Amino acid sequence: MTCSFIVQSSLVDILLAPISARSMSKLPYLKKELLNSNLKNPTLPTPYSLLPTPYSLLPIFRRLPQMRALLLYPLFPKSFWSFDKALELIGRKVSLPPLGMITVAAILPQTWEFRLVDRNVRFETEADWNWADLVIVSGMIVQKADMLHLICEAKRRGKLVAAGGPYVTSVPEIAQSVGVDFLVLDEGEITLPLLVQALERGETSGIFHAGGEKPDLHNTPIPRFDLLDLKAYNEMSVQFSRGCPFQCEFCDIIVLYGRKSRTKTPAQLLAELQALYDLGWRRSLFLVDDNFIGNKRNVKLLLRELAPWMAEHGYPFRLATEASVDLAQDQELLDLMIASNFKSVFLGIETPDTDSLALTQKFQNTRNSLIESVQTINQSGLSVMAGFILGFDGEKEGVGDRIIEFVEATAIPKAMFGMLQALPNTALWHRLEKEGRLLSENQETYGHQMTLTNFIPTRSLEKLAREYVSCFWELYEPSRYLSRVYRHFIAMKPAAHKVPFRMLELIEIKAVLIICWRQGIKRKTRFQFWRQLFSIIRQNSSAFVPYLSNCALIEHFIEYRQIVRDEIEAELAKLLERKANCEANIPEAREAALL
Repeated sequence: MTCSFIVQSSLVDILLAPISARSMSKLPYLKKELLNSNLKNPTLPTPYSLLPTPYSLLPIFRRLPQMRALLLYPLFPKSFWSFDKALELIGRKVSLPPLGMITVAAILPQTWEFRLVDRNVRFETEADWNWADLVIVSGMIVQKADMLHLICEAKRRGKLVAAGGPYVTSVPEIAQSVGVDFLVLDEGEITLPLLVQALERGETSGIFHAGGEKPDLHNTPIPRFDLLDLKAYNEMSVQFSRGCPFQCEFCDIIVLYGRKSRTKTPAQLLAELQALYDLGWRRSLFLVDDNFIGNKRNVKLLLRELAPWMAEHGYPFRLATEASVDLAQDQELLDLMIASNFKSVFLGIETPDTDSLALTQKFQNTRNSLIESVQTINQSGLSVMAGFILGFDGEKEGVGDRIIEFVEATAIPKAMFGMLQALPNTALWHRLEKEGRLLSENQETYGHQMTLTNFIPTRSLEKLAREYVSCFWELYEPSRYLSRVYRHFIAMKPAAHKVPFRMLELIEIKAVLIICWRQGIKRKTRFQFWRQLFSIIRQNSSAFVPYLSNCALIEHFIEYRQIVRDEIEAELAKLLERKANCEANIPEAREAALL
């Protein structure tokens, strides 16, 4: 696991997704040649309806009557990763698509009719509600408010509702309390067929578990990328593995997906990339594995096939992923990633304090110098993003300043951090519950950067919150941020391979002009902006595009740091008011006890 609450992390919401039988004939990658090659090569995943359904349920799927299913993906709140202001510049609506939903779409019966509505792109209409026989929702913990709202709206309209995904798997009783009919828990390759069986029997409610079993990903089909409005997304996403071998106390990934890193075959992932290529995608691609290098043997096998595929196709995608910091100790793996056109990696640093890392059982971060590890990865040619957490037990005051010093020393541009949250059913959750330290009024947590801890920390929560706000505010001061971006990219080693030149789209040219106006003319950073820009062009021109893209993100961070400050201060004011009321009532309680 890289960081406790990055994209829940990140990342795969396990439930159901849209598909239309009529759309099958339109898929550019369901060509006769590909189908024939799939039948001859059992390691290559057969697309969609031709794939053997898990647990031999294909005959059941074929017997199931046609059903109209409305697939609703809930809203994400504004967060560190939403990049709203930056996305506006290039006409995109969302960073990443709902990969879990389009993955499961390939498993569900092809006789059903589906409508997918990603509410981060557009809202459903009343016509959508009227059309549906079954409503399906799925999401992560940060989406819970909108997810529960959607269940209520569906029940208000008398619709049958199925729900699943990481949040519902962790806290199923919350969805039950608002009237959900079906709970599809754990990983969909196992539990989706159970839902289909129940519907075939005419049942109108049920709870489906995997019983501790983890599916073999070798049978997971190609996600239904064709169901997405590709123009709405800044990046596409794919997944190679699930699970993580480490045992970080705060991590929910090992609870949901286990400590054994299960992977697809190289042929499977290449087929997914080919599907995206055939659909015309030529932008960034995020591998959403919570620890891409959790199974180093298998990932190296993948990269040895991925690098030549990327070269043959003219390096159509800029790749990014998440990994553990021990990546720095494997130069062969770094070289293979760079040869495959990986450009950036997210690392869960968490804290520069070794004692806190040991206490939370993140031992992999204590074995080598974290600063040197980040510099090794960066200088090899990968841009580093990192996650940090404040609020570990036994944490000494001043950790915010130590995080700032670490980020400045390593010149990490995007440093995401928040106050520690005890996520449901993690080892941290159970320990704090046993110690009586979970806060009953906020036990669940919202999993984003605008909430206080949902437990009683070992040091003053007020001081912790103020330290957090100060740290966030200072790191994203525009001049300071632009300086880190420059130092980060000037130090990167250019890739050995050459990526074909691509003309900018009109909206991208407009975005460059807006960035130059705001940062190079309008703001006080004007001289710094032009000096750094020309230096990058002269000294490391291959980094020009990612450098300018990271410069653009300050448009988001300027707004977001103000939101974080306002929200945390409002939460803190409520906390102090409750504390004052409790203290005021203590003398009255004592007096009453004496009477």
